[in-house]
Amino acid sequence: MGKLTALKIRSLAEPGRYADGDGLFLDVTGKAAGKWVLRIQSNGRRREIGLGSLKNISLADARDSAFVMRKKIAQGIDPVAERKQERQTVPTFRDAAKLVHEEHEKAWKNGKHQNQWLATLTTYAFPKIGDLTVDKIEGPAIREVLIPIWLSKPETARRVRQRIGTVLDWACANGFRATEAPMRSLSKGLPRQPKKDGHFAAMPYADVPNFVEKLGERESVGRLALEAFILTAARSGEIRGALWSELDLPAGLWTIPAARMKMGRPHVVPLSPEAVAVFERARSFKAGASDLVFPGQNGKKPLSDMTLLKILRDMSLPVTVHGFRSAFRDWVAEQTDYSGEIAEAALAHTVSNKAEAAYRRTDFLDKRRLLMRDWAAFCRGSSFQTR
Repeated sequence: MGKLTALKIRSLAEPGRYADGDGLFLDVTGKAAGKWVLRIQSNGRRREIGLGSLKNISLADARDSAFVMRKKIAQGIDPVAERKQERQTVPTFRDAAKLVHEEHEKAWKNGKHQNQWLATLTTYAFPKIGDLTVDKIEGPAIREVLIPIWLSKPETARRVRQRIGTVLDWACANGFRATEAPMRSLSKGLPRQPKKDGHFAAMPYADVPNFVEKLGERESVGRLALEAFILTAARSGEIRGALWSELDLPAGLWTIPAARMKMGRPHVVPLSPEAVAVFERARSFKAGASDLVFPGQNGKKPLSDMTLLKILRDMSLPVTVHGFRSAFRDWVAEQTDYSGEIAEAALAHTVSNKAEAAYRRTDFLDKRRLLMRDWAAFCRGSSFQTR
């Protein structure tokens, strides 16, 4: 039995701490006013845990709570941390996804990726699991999201699966669920997707000169961007995001900052006279104060990647925009004496061999300048000298 009684508690008016026993105390602040406190020893240090106010918690309830707390501590459970977690509001998948997007988008260099990340979840995941709290989402619910598109849209489905996993792993790391996303078991519950050869549909390099000629029959900002893309062998996002401030046309150089490069390093592109001429023609499309070389419809944002693809589709060509980089690489290998190192440097690819990468101190700028001039001559149907 404890030292305190209900009758004694009603008579207490002097502020102070009154012991009931086994670490349970009543801190009195006035007549019939105070709070219950449990003093315990945990991991070699003394702690005090509040159990509630005297107004809401009776002596019997305080003793019961104190008993439960002592039992949890004996089992190695931290009741304070447990209570804190219980007080947290577990977010829905929709709210958690938006928080993850806000936290990560600044680290993503690709604006397309920033937009698509949340858009794919909005389209495919939110209708089925958006209103579920993240602690309630397990394999069967995720499978219901993926199964309608797993075979018909395999690449999209894989991206949705990866993004759902990212949100649930984030929820686990923030204490909103006990486990990470159940992706390993989920994979076993989905049918095998058909294999792809992993290559972009590329135009044979021998057809590129004829295509470039047809491309120049009409002039638009999209066609100029596609022509510049081909002549520089850059990536689509790099050419669409090109800024006038990055260009030194008299010197024939385009310096792409690290923030816009896939590998996170600045890249200098030597411009052939033909490429310089394309950039000069693009000046007629300059949109007000915008620094974009190839502005989109509103002038403040770059062209959409779909703009370049639409040009190919309108010409009934079953190739991708990215495939022109493959055509360039094949041309170098089959029609020139330039080394693979120079071609890979022109494409801004990283050196896969770590030892070789550590000792390389050149970006082959002078040799790449000759290479890009020969490539431009080939694209224009002119003769060139192999190096």
